[in-house]
Amino acid sequence: MAATSPSDCFLLTSSEMAEADRLTIDSGTAGIALMEKAGAAVAAAVQAEFADAARVAVLAGPGNNGGDAYVVARLLREAGRDVRLYGLVDPARLSGDAASAASAWKDATLPLEAFDPADAALVVDGLFGAGLARPVEGLAAAAIDRLNDAPTPVVAIDLPSGVSGESGKALGAAVAADLTVTFFRRKPGHLLEPGRSLCGRTLVADIGIAPTVLARIAPRTFVNEPALWASRFRSPADAGHKYDRGHAVVLSGGASQTGAARLAAAAALRAGAGLVTLFSPAAAMQVNASHLTAVMLKRCNDDAELTSLIEDERYNAFILGPGFGVGERARLFAAAILAKGRRLVLDADAISAFQETPDLLFAAAGEAAGRHSPAEPLLVLTPHEGEFRRLFPELAADGGQSKLDRARNAAAQSGAVVVLKGRDTVIAAPDGRAAINASGTPWLATAGTGDVLAGIVAAQLAQGMPSFEAACAGVWMHGRAAELFGPGLISENLPKMLPKVHAELQALLGRKD
Repeated sequence: MAATSPSDCFLLTSSEMAEADRLTIDSGTAGIALMEKAGAAVAAAVQAEFADAARVAVLAGPGNNGGDAYVVARLLREAGRDVRLYGLVDPARLSGDAASAASAWKDATLPLEAFDPADAALVVDGLFGAGLARPVEGLAAAAIDRLNDAPTPVVAIDLPSGVSGESGKALGAAVAADLTVTFFRRKPGHLLEPGRSLCGRTLVADIGIAPTVLARIAPRTFVNEPALWASRFRSPADAGHKYDRGHAVVLSGGASQTGAARLAAAAALRAGAGLVTLFSPAAAMQVNASHLTAVMLKRCNDDAELTSLIEDERYNAFILGPGFGVGERARLFAAAILAKGRRLVLDADAISAFQETPDLLFAAAGEAAGRHSPAEPLLVLTPHEGEFRRLFPELAADGGQSKLDRARNAAAQSGAVVVLKGRDTVIAAPDGRAAINASGTPWLATAGTGDVLAGIVAAQLAQGMPSFEAACAGVWMHGRAAELFGPGLISENLPKMLPKVHAELQALLGRKD
């Protein structure tokens, strides 16, 4: 379900969710009442989504997730289902609200080792929730392996057992669910891979926690949906003109490497920039001219010509990297753009160009941001994992940190907004805010789609959106365009789908076409 307000976009860590529970209980709601509502939400989802599953196996763990499972089992039994409940621990060993929930289950609790998924038409997984912090082993791991080897559909309570709510990583064995029902707000693990795939479809249930607790918790992580950045999104004004919508510039590579820059330029124009110009070396002018119509063209051979061209302050957002080539020229161009205080999307070759001297880039970005009041990052980096490793080798994926933490740390280190691409793209700002994208399809994993993304982001920068919101909007629009096109997508299709994305956004924002 799409978020309808900014507060719906919050993602909560396990400690933040625990704080939401505590604040709710402190305000007068009993913990067992929250557990009953959580169990009721899961039972309702089973009734709605799996109406024909007559025999249900419910797996209960040792904590509150297990308590939720006992509630689910009881309610499904009362609804007429044939329910068998399997416990990881003897119910006599449970404590607190989980013990209360278990005491209301008047049938036997079978040992988990007796669980056979072939005996059920549906399995409800309540072994471990989002707060899991250590690998799943022993009897629980064996039960999860049996479950994953069977074709029986699975509904997970809160998060599939074995998936970290913080990182989305599989901690030992992890359940592959068809449907996940979580409570109040999603967790990062619902969106970060592999948790995102292991969740199947995710439903968020209201269990009586007031949204006002979010002001006390002040989360810094969000799901990237339009509600997050709608208030900053720019639409053409009735009395406006093209110069109101900014002028984006794409730097082209040599004669045999021009396609990527043209993809970015086309995307920038379709994504909302009022004007787009391709700065091209003389050797590539003819090939670029033969392919361009609405995108303008100017010669730019070196950093001296670039510096002269950008004396024109109407050029306010730049894309450097797609097909540009790796080397000193890329570094000089980036430095010149930032020195003029212009917004810059750095992608592809231009990221790799700073592999040996990342501190020079970070210093230039910091100086450029510091000249603005209030300080605003002017640099947006859009690396895939390979490019990210080149610029931030100490934050590589095999270093143990989550993708969310790696992007956050990279943004703090570089002074830039970092868009760490992938199925679970993370957008992070130097001030600690981060968003995980929820749009897109596997068909985006094809040549040139990153160039299109750079163009869409630059268009939002050109129109004056703050850098973090511009990056978030660009990433979401890029993913939504892919969803609207469907299977068989190639990069050239994406700009052509942007009018439909704009129409959806106008409807969502309640604005005129």
